[in-house]
Amino acid sequence: MIPSFKNRTIRALGIAAISAGCAFAATETLFSNWAFSVAPAGSDGALWVFSRGELNSGVTLLNLKVSASGQVQVDKTEQDAVADSMTAVHDGIWRFTDVYAEQRRIPVATAGKLGAVLPMFGLDDSGNYLKPEGFFSLRNLTSTYETPLEIPTAANDLDSAMTYAVSGFAYDSAKATLWIAQGALGLTGYNISKGILDPREYHLIFNRAEKSLDTLKLNASKNLKKYTEIFDVAFDKDSETLWLATAKGLWTLDNSGKLTNASKAIDTMRVTGVWVGGTPLQVIAETSTQGSESVTGHLWRKYADSSKDFAKVPFIGLDGKAQKKDLYDNADYTVSNVAFVGKQTFVAVRAVGSSESGFLKLDSLGVRAFENEDEESGWLYGFNMGVTNRDAIIWSMTSFPLTKDITGLAVATYGNGISVSADTGKTWTPILNRAKLGDDLGTVRMVPSVITAGSESLVSYKVSKDANITIEVFSYDMRRVRKIVKSAPRFADKLRSTNAKEDVWDGLDEQGNPCTMGVYYVRVKDNHGHVGWGKVMTLGGGR
Repeated sequence: MIPSFKNRTIRALGIAAISAGCAFAATETLFSNWAFSVAPAGSDGALWVFSRGELNSGVTLLNLKVSASGQVQVDKTEQDAVADSMTAVHDGIWRFTDVYAEQRRIPVATAGKLGAVLPMFGLDDSGNYLKPEGFFSLRNLTSTYETPLEIPTAANDLDSAMTYAVSGFAYDSAKATLWIAQGALGLTGYNISKGILDPREYHLIFNRAEKSLDTLKLNASKNLKKYTEIFDVAFDKDSETLWLATAKGLWTLDNSGKLTNASKAIDTMRVTGVWVGGTPLQVIAETSTQGSESVTGHLWRKYADSSKDFAKVPFIGLDGKAQKKDLYDNADYTVSNVAFVGKQTFVAVRAVGSSESGFLKLDSLGVRAFENEDEESGWLYGFNMGVTNRDAIIWSMTSFPLTKDITGLAVATYGNGISVSADTGKTWTPILNRAKLGDDLGTVRMVPSVITAGSESLVSYKVSKDANITIEVFSYDMRRVRKIVKSAPRFADKLRSTNAKEDVWDGLDEQGNPCTMGVYYVRVKDNHGHVGWGKVMTLGGGR
């Protein structure tokens, strides 16, 4: 049954509405270290971070400052959970091979009085978060709104609800309109010019043959497969132009409503993403087609003030020469987000078919290599370049005003919180949930404390002098199920002595089998006679 617009409700999830079981200790920095999206929060040093843990999802409003020495520090942090029936991270995101490029990212935008907006997914009939419901509107922690979108009757004939999942946002501040890309449902306009409590919602479908955006009425019975899908949107406020990434090329919609094909080079291609920004202004586009065995994808760019058409972005080696092969396609990358800082562009990517992720540095000539390697890793910044202190998937990236004079960069990671840079990516500061740890194994803390088999929990501890560490996992009846490290050298540290690459438990036993659901104890011993214990729960199974 299609919900009525007049009768729908927009429900604020205030802190008072969250049950005590979802509450997080005040000492925690983030809602969860499993961060999937990061976005500017409207003031200097402020970031929204959306996390999805093993049990539920939530947001963090994070306020940062920069010390006199240039070090990024946490000034203030607040968390709030969202209803356990909703999340911004759909379950298809875990699949490495069978999800299209536009569904492999978590779009986010800053939208005036709506605050930061993120997609919203509910549970389908199978209990999976694969049911598009609308979007989250993050205004402040006492008004994190679930905002449903109306679903036209014609959507009932589509093969899957995920074909109209929200995959892109753009905000036109002059018209107070949030534009939402919804795949097979085309383009949704969410106008708040009369106030956020009196929105106007309308649906437009792309008639490529007529070069027009046709109105889709809620009760219309149209064959949506005859219309061209819209996968992403971006807005250039200077020219008041809306860019549309569609299943057949890249298009622009000007202030008068005129629709124009924006590129002959990618006219017939499946354009899955478009991003506008930088100085001078540039437009980045992604094309991606899922074949029977592999993905064909390319990264494109043009400068807004140039008459030249879009061209593939070259990969530049340390010798200053462009590579002959298309390394973007060769690596099977898809774009997660693009962050602009002046003349520099940072493109966050993930590889289809693996957990490999990171970001590319793009200047006026192309993507720059940081080391002389023939493989794609020579261009991919991540754990190997100190972006995170743990080999974790990078899901999202953004630029934001860190101070009045500094534009910061932030990345959200799966398991390693977020990392922030105050010097345009030269150095990074990881920001995680790090409650105070006692010296000499006085505290052993598992982060997170609940996992599924195949995910990871970090064993956090601290020693006051260099030591050799042994870490073992025991079942509830004290039967040893796994030895993680044996007599491994670890160094004294004021914050944490953990080796984040090795000191993790993935919920598996010594033979690599998932441990059954239950509570497990983790013993950490050093060669100085100190012993500490931690506790973790695994839900068993695995993704």
